Amino acid sequence: MSIVKTARAALLIGVFLLSGCASVRLVDTQVSSFAPQVIAAGANYQFERLPSQLADPVNQTKLEKLAEQALAKVGLKRQNNAPLRVQVSAVQRQENSLNQSGVGIGWGLGWVMGHGELSVGSSGAMFPWMAVQTTYWRQVSLIMRNASGAVVFESHASHEGVWPDSEVVLAAMLDAALQGFPTPPAGVRRVNIEIPN
Repeated sequence: MSIVKTARAALLIGVFLLSGCASVRLVDTQVSSFAPQVIAAGANYQFERLPSQLADPVNQTKLEKLAEQALAKVGLKRQNNAPLRVQVSAVQRQENSLNQSGVGIGWGLGWVMGHGELSVGSSGAMFPWMAVQTTYWRQVSLIMRNASGAVVFESHASHEGVWPDSEVVLAAMLDAALQGFPTPPAGVRRVNIEIPN
């Protein structure tokens, strides 16, 4: 009997550990889209760059590769000299702020005042309320124009989170910006995209 119990316990621990490895992150994105004209399914497009984007071709090329993958998911195909032109841009900002959440006393002696802790002994930092929390704010924009230059689709997606891996988060945000394409819902909406942890 004890061997069976030990095997079950080991199996449960293994499942628990593996489930932690297979977890996903949720990229919650605020999206606003406008589609004054419907774009035909399977349409071809080419990327168009603004002068400011020409100044940083390496990063713009990386962003366009991410956008190309997202656009392929909605049925659009990249082709040079296509009449549909797509501009993609991203803005990223990193902010460091003091942790204001406060911490309880923990092991050992301590004293709590306001949103922090002054620890004496072996527990925690002397001033954990002064720990720095880094957050990343990002916004992606997709603007599509027809051959005459009229905007036929516009979408903006923004997200603020603690993950520094921009490429993965930007890819999820581009997917969110294109959700509902070619006729997305009107107004601002929240779109959640799961990405691997």
